Amino acid sequence: MPDVEIEGLSIALEKALAEYKEEVSASIEKAYADKAGELVKELKRTSPRDTGDYAKGWTKKKQKFADGVSYLVYNKEKPQITHLLEYGHAKAGGLGRVEGIPHIGPARDKIEAELKAEIEDIIRRGG
Repeated sequence: MPDVEIEGLSIALEKALAEYKEEVSASIEKAYADKAGELVKELKRTSPRDTGDYAKGWTKKKQKFADGVSYLVYNKEKPQITHLLEYGHAKAGGLGRVEGIPHIGPARDKIEAELKAEIEDIIRRGG
């Protein structure tokens, strides 16, 4: 930080904090985008396969809000079966159950932990 007269300290501090906030915000937004992409790749890799359409259907969408952005990871090809494959379901005719194949939860948990560590690092480094 450059030498500052005592009268200009609050202005200099305010400017430094604004720069820090901008750098950290931009880095965190990039980390979110990168991790959303990694989650899509992980889901494509670990999803159950029959025809392959379900596994290929994973994608991400950027959503803008007044206070920032968010990324939605979803299956555009077969969204109606994600919960059935993840948690299982009753068999046709009601006799028995088909076991779930957990693939969404484990992938989300893995990427979430990596993102948390990356954000903590970004904050420590200051962007």
